[in-house]
Amino acid sequence: MKISVNRLKDFIHFEESPKEIAALLTGSGLEVEGIEIFESIQGGLDGVVIGEVLTCERHPNADKLSVTTVDIGDQVVPIVCGAPNVAKGQKVVVAKEGCTLYPISGEPFEIKKAKIRGEMSQGMICAEDEIGIGESHAGIMVLDTDLPNGTPASEYFEVVRDHVLEIGLTPNRADAASHLGVARDLKALLKREICIPSVEGFKSDNNSRVIPVTVEDAADCPRYAGLTISNVKVGPSPEWLQNYLKALDLEPINNIVDITNFILHDLGQPLHAFDADKISGGKIFVKKLPKDTTFVTLDEKERKLSGEELMICDEKGGLCIAGIFGGKDSGVSDETTSIFLESAYFSPDVIRKGSQFHGLKTDASFRFERGTDPNMPVYALKRAAMLIQEIAGGEISSDIIDVYPHPVKDREIEVSFANIKRLIGKELPKELIKEILENLEIQCLEETATHLKVSVKPYRVDVEREADVIEEILRIYGFDNVELSENLKADYLAEHPIKDFNKIQYRLSELLSSLGYYEIITNSLTKPVYTEKSGYLDPGQNVEIYNKLSEDLGVMRQTLLFSGLEVLAYNINRRQKDLKLFEFGTVYSKTQEGYQEGKRLALFLTGDTGAESWRQVSKAVSFPDLFAVVELILEKLGIDNPDVEIVHSAPFDYALKLSMGTKELGQIGLLQEEITKLAEVRQEVLYAELDWDLLMKKAKGLKKYVEISKFPEVRRDLSLVIDKSVSFDQIKKVAIKAGGKLLQRIGVFDVYQGDKIEAGKKAYALSFYLQDTEQTLTDKVIDKTMGRLIQSFENEVGAFIRK
Repeated sequence: MKISVNRLKDFIHFEESPKEIAALLTGSGLEVEGIEIFESIQGGLDGVVIGEVLTCERHPNADKLSVTTVDIGDQVVPIVCGAPNVAKGQKVVVAKEGCTLYPISGEPFEIKKAKIRGEMSQGMICAEDEIGIGESHAGIMVLDTDLPNGTPASEYFEVVRDHVLEIGLTPNRADAASHLGVARDLKALLKREICIPSVEGFKSDNNSRVIPVTVEDAADCPRYAGLTISNVKVGPSPEWLQNYLKALDLEPINNIVDITNFILHDLGQPLHAFDADKISGGKIFVKKLPKDTTFVTLDEKERKLSGEELMICDEKGGLCIAGIFGGKDSGVSDETTSIFLESAYFSPDVIRKGSQFHGLKTDASFRFERGTDPNMPVYALKRAAMLIQEIAGGEISSDIIDVYPHPVKDREIEVSFANIKRLIGKELPKELIKEILENLEIQCLEETATHLKVSVKPYRVDVEREADVIEEILRIYGFDNVELSENLKADYLAEHPIKDFNKIQYRLSELLSSLGYYEIITNSLTKPVYTEKSGYLDPGQNVEIYNKLSEDLGVMRQTLLFSGLEVLAYNINRRQKDLKLFEFGTVYSKTQEGYQEGKRLALFLTGDTGAESWRQVSKAVSFPDLFAVVELILEKLGIDNPDVEIVHSAPFDYALKLSMGTKELGQIGLLQEEITKLAEVRQEVLYAELDWDLLMKKAKGLKKYVEISKFPEVRRDLSLVIDKSVSFDQIKKVAIKAGGKLLQRIGVFDVYQGDKIEAGKKAYALSFYLQDTEQTLTDKVIDKTMGRLIQSFENEVGAFIRK
C-alpha cells in the first residue's frame, strides 16, 4: 500500500523527515518496506534554471546553429543552440552543465561541456519535449516571467515532489488502508491532532432525480448510501489530483472516476459512480442474481455468476459486482451528464467469496473483504459530492439515501491493569495508558482501581478483546521502550492446555519413523465414487466443492483411507510392495448439525515385514504387527486399557475397535478386498485409523522415562482355561485391577485350543511381572498378589487355573 507524505501532511502536521516517519510507523506495526520519490516531471528538473539570452549570433561554422551567451544567475555561460527561434533578450529554460534530462521520448542524457563546430557550449537551452513536459520540438521554450535569472525551473513549472511510503499492510489492519488511517496512528505516536476535511458545506440543490434503493439482504449489505448529481461535465482531472494518483501508481481516467479513487485512498471508503441515464427504471436493487447468470465487467469479460456474490442491479439486471468490479454498460464515460454515486458497507465474507470466485482483486475488494468503517459511507459521499461539484460542476439532485436498518455499535471491552503489566512486561502509569487509548480513539468509559472499560469504534475490526487493547497500548508505547529483564519470560491471557499437541505429534512421527514407517501428506480433496461404492460411508455427508477443478477432486474426504490407498497403489505399481505408511490428516463431513471436521491418524501396512535375505525368510505382515504399533502409540500417550471389541464390518474383513467409554478411539484390521480394489490395490492391506482429536483429549502427555528400579523384578506364570468368548483384553483388565501397582506388565507365551481341553474352551499361558520400586518383594507379598489374581480370574471370567 502506498501513502503520499504530502497528502499525509494535510491530515496531520509534522516536520519529521520521511525516514523518521517511516521508523515511527514501522515501530508501531505499520511496516514501511520502502520510500520512493515521486516527481510530477521526471527528474524534478534538477539542474534546470531560468536564464536570459544576453547575446545571439550566427555560428561561424554552421548555418543552422547560433552562438549565445546566457545569464543563469550565478554566471554567464556560452551555449550553442540549434533552435530557429532563439533570440537576444528571451527568458529561456537552461539545463546547466552536469544535469540529467529526461525527454518525452528516448533515454535520459547528461549535459556536458563540449565544443560544437569549434565553439564552446556549457549548457543547453531547452525545448519542452527535452525536459519532459510536452511533445513540441519546434523550438526552444520562451517564457513570459519576471523571475530572476538562476531561479530553478521547478519553481516556474510548479514541479510536485513527494515521498511515497510503501507499507506492508498486515491483513488485520484494514483501518490503516488509507491516508486517514495512517494519520490516526501518527496522531497517537506524535500526540498531535488530525485535521479531517469539513463537509459542513454539503447540501442538495434539489430532488429532481431521486433514485430509490432497495436492499434485499441487510446481512450482506448492512449499509448502502447514494445520491444523484446532474449536469456534470466529464473531463480530465486537475493537475493536483492527477499528481496525487500518479504518486500512488494509479492512472488518471477522468475527473469523476479519479475523485472516487481519491476518496478510496484518502479515507479508505470505496465508492462507485454509475451513469444515471443507464440505470433502467431509475431504481437500484442490492441483491443476488441466479447462478450462471452472465455479466460483462468493465474489462469487457463475460463472467458467469456463482449466485453467491452480491450484485447492484436495476430493473433489467446487474450493473456491478458489489464491492468488487463495475459493469461495462453502466460506468461513467465522456458522454455521461448525470451520475448516481454509491457509498456502502458490505459484509467482508460475501466480498471475499465473490472476489475469490471471479479471481478479481481490486482496490475496493481489498478493503471491503478486510472490513471497512460502517460509519464512513455518508461522510465519504458528502466529501466526494463536494469535490465533484468543484471539479466537474453539476448539481446535487437528490438527498442522500441511506439504508442502514441495524447500525453497528461500538464494542465495549474490559481491560485489567494487572493484565496490561503482565503482557507488556512493564507497569505503565494509568494516565499514560488512558492517553494512548484516547489518542487511538478508544474511549475510556469507566475506571476502577483495577480495571478500565473502553469503547472501540467499528472501524477497528482487529480490536475485539482485552489482549487486542493491550497490544494497541504496547505498539504505541513502543516495543523498544520495554526494558529486557534478566529473566525473560512470555505470558498470555488465554487458557492454554498443558499438553503441547504439536510436540506430541512430532514425537510420535519420530517414533513411527524409527519403526520404519514413512509419513505421507495427501490431498483433502478426493473422488466422490469412493463414498458411493465404499458401502459404509454416507454420500449425503460429503462436503462438495462448488468450484471444483475436476470430478476426481469433487468432495472433501470423510476418511484418510482412500487417499492413502492411492499412495500404496502408486508405489506398488512401481514394484515397491513392502510398505509402512502413516498420515496425520483432517477429515470432513456434513451432518444435521452443520459442517464437521476432525483430525485423524492413519497407519497402512502391506507386503512383507522385511526384504528377503540369506539370513531370514521373508514373512508377510500380520495383524499383530500393526496392533503392536497402535499399542505403542497408546502407551506413549499414557492411554491405559482402552476397551477392545472384535468387529466384522466395512471397510474391514476383521478388526478390533478401541473405545474409551462411549467414545470410539479407532479401528485396526484387515481391509476388505472390495475396498482396496477401489484404489486399484491388489494385495492385502492392514489399516488403522485413530481419532487424533480424542486421543489428544485422553492423553496424559508424552510418557516420561524414570530411572530403572534398584529392586529386582519377579516373574510368575499361570495357565488359565477359559471360555473361547473371553478375550485377552478382559483378562488384562481383571489382572490390572487385582495386581495393583505391583503388576508391571503381562505376557502371553502360549495359547492352546484342542482336544486336550474341554470343547468351547481355550488355554492361555500367562506371565506376570511384579516389582516394587521402593523395596524388594518378599515371598509373602508375591503369594498374596498371585492369590488375588487367581481369585479374580475365577470369579470374574470363570477361569480354571491349571496347576
